[in-house]
Amino acid sequence: MNPHDATKRPGAHLVAEMLGVEDPWTLNVRYRPSDPLYRAATLVIGAAHELDELHGRVTRATQAALAVLEPVGRGEFNGSPSSYTPLRSTVRQIGLLVAAQNAVYERLVQSISAYRRLLPEADPAPASCAEARDLGCEQISGRDDDWAIAGDRQLRALEAVETGGLRFHQSPVYGDVYLSDGHGQRPNPEVWPETVQRLVADGLLDRDTSEGLYRPGQLISLTPKGEAALQDARTATPRVSAALNRSNTTALPGAAADPAVVPAPSAATKPSRSR
Repeated sequence: MNPHDATKRPGAHLVAEMLGVEDPWTLNVRYRPSDPLYRAATLVIGAAHELDELHGRVTRATQAALAVLEPVGRGEFNGSPSSYTPLRSTVRQIGLLVAAQNAVYERLVQSISAYRRLLPEADPAPASCAEARDLGCEQISGRDDDWAIAGDRQLRALEAVETGGLRFHQSPVYGDVYLSDGHGQRPNPEVWPETVQRLVADGLLDRDTSEGLYRPGQLISLTPKGEAALQDARTATPRVSAALNRSNTTALPGAAADPAVVPAPSAATKPSRSR
């Protein structure tokens, strides 16, 4: 469950929601400063901090504006240009803060996406196109969102949908998207909204657009193409693993055999002891 209140700390809430971390401020501590992921995580942290700070300023400015707006709403002004000066100043200040807040929000979303693209894949890439096709990765390569289905992300998403109850949501406050399972919690194992969006675009998943994005959320279901891809991935994974294991244990010509894997001589081939 997300520990951050979106109405108080929208930056921290968004990072926790999209990256599945409880403490967004320590996102970069696991990396060395020379690691590209360190810089990407630091950009996420900075944008989240800035969004939270601007959100607080908008809130305080709006609260202060109530003292100016309430008399105007009651008609307690004389219509002279000077009587509108506080109102113009207040509205202008809030407008500038909201525009800055929106810009930082977009930068935070882009920073999170950039961070995700750099994350190591959960599984090594298949050794050939045939193996990739067996794993259900037959989509055209070279797209800029291939990272969303890299490793086992596609398989995890298809299995989560098969379990039932996976829904696509959009926040009514900032418009960020997220997923929930049949119990209203984050999917476990984690599934990314970008993965679901990619699979919908590829025709493997379907979103029930007759339901609201905010409440109850749009139910995700498997298409016939998605069901076939899921079955192919499940049957192909053991075959690919076995093929990789065989390739790893095949000795090169002329190479010395590893004594740890050399089979013990049978009774027929054991040298006889001299008496």
